[in-house]
Amino acid sequence: MSTESAQLAAAAEPTPAGAVVQWGFLTITAANLVTILLMIAVFVLAVLLPFPGSHDEDGQ
Repeated sequence: MSTESAQLAAAAEPTPAGAVVQWGFLTITAANLVTILLMIAVFVLAVLLPFPGSHDEDGQ
């Protein structure tokens, strides 16, 4: 293998940045997992919490 092809092969290999979580067939970095969990939490809060001003006090 020439030097150029060896460098290209080394550059093409993915290297994870930080800790990696493996669960069955799923492999994800810890930072991405935290981001996904925070997005799910924000979505659940947006669904469950009432809109501001949606409750009128005069019954209308």
